Formats: sequence, C-alpha cells, structure tokens
Amino acid sequence: MYIFGYLRASTSDQNAKRAQSTLQQFVQDKGFRVAGWYIENESGASLKRPELLRLLEDAAIGDAIIIEQIDRLSRLDEQSWFQLKEMLRKKELKVISLDLPTSHIAFAPQITDEFTSSMIKAINGMMMDMLAAIARKDYQDRRRRQAEGIKKAKEEGKYKGRQADLELHEKIYQLRVINQLSIRDTAKLTNVSMRTVIRVAKKLQYERPERAIED
Repeated sequence: MYIFGYLRASTSDQNAKRAQSTLQQFVQDKGFRVAGWYIENESGASLKRPELLRLLEDAAIGDAIIIEQIDRLSRLDEQSWFQLKEMLRKKELKVISLDLPTSHIAFAPQITDEFTSSMIKAINGMMMDMLAAIARKDYQDRRRRQAEGIKKAKEEGKYKGRQADLELHEKIYQLRVINQLSIRDTAKLTNVSMRTVIRVAKKLQYERPERAIED
C-alpha cells in the first residue's frame, strides 16, 4: 500500500503546504512513509481540481490518501461528494484523515474477520459522510454571511470590495524584488504560495518599473 499526501488551500494567498510536516510525522510514527505529495490551491467546493484528479489517476488499487481534515478533500455538494466517493471506491482507495480516528485503522494489520472489516468500513463511511456534510454546511454558511455583509455594506455606502493585504504584498516585494530572494524562500518567509509570490512581485514590479528582478 502506497500512501499519498493531499494538501489543499482555497486561494493562492493561503499556504497549502501548511500541514505537510504534521502529516509526514503522523505517517512516520505509524511506521509508514508518504510516497508522494499532491498540493494545490483550489476550492474544495469543486471537483475540478487538477492535483486531486491526478492523484486519483496515479494511485493503484488499495492505496491510501492522507489528509489533515475531511474538508481538505471535500466541501462538495451531495451529488459531487457521491461522485468523488465512487471514484475512490473504484480503486479501493483508503482515506486517512487526522480528524477521523476511525480512518486510522488503515495503518493496522489486515483484518481477516469479514464481519469486523465490514463494520469498520460502514462506520468509517458514515463518519466521512457526516464530516463532509458539516464541511459543506460551513462553506455555505460562510458564503451566506459574506453575501449578507457585502449587501449591508453596500446599503450603508461602505463597501469598497476586497482590499489587498498591502503590508504582506510590500513584504513580498521587499524580499523578492529588493533583496532578490528566490521565489521559494520568499514564499516560505511570508507563508504564502509560490504562485502568490510570482503574482504580487510581477504586479508591484510593473507599478514600480525602476526595480527589476535579476535572473
């Protein structure tokens, strides 16, 4: 059984690799190792996630996926969640989530008793469904509150749209453009993705053409 790590954050301003060391240590403590990592900044409310689909394609029958929480795998609606579960089922892929203790049984020696095995699978499946439903509701509630807040702000004439984190962007500019740090080091120091570093540096460099990044 190979174990693949899946890490996801919703936006490019978030660090999708945040939980990588925690997952790595958890797997090592169980006497296993992570065979590969699949990392992306995409919404969990959509199945159109290139790295997740690539993982599902690369994995062999009986392999496992390790995640931090079920919401990293799914904030999907019911139909899309069932579709993802069917994709997992076809390859008999185990999902191991830190927030779902019943899923940790995948690290245990193979259970030969058919009844016990069936019961554990049923309980684990039910818990996954519950956590996926909670993750979806949390997503919908946040979107609703956001929409309500924007509507109220517009009515009061206070809505200015999403404001960029100017302090963070300035720090990225100073590290990447002024101090000529690598994209990777800048991303690590500012706790953002490398994609964000590239985007912000390019934007600010365009606005401040007197500075150029050396190749």
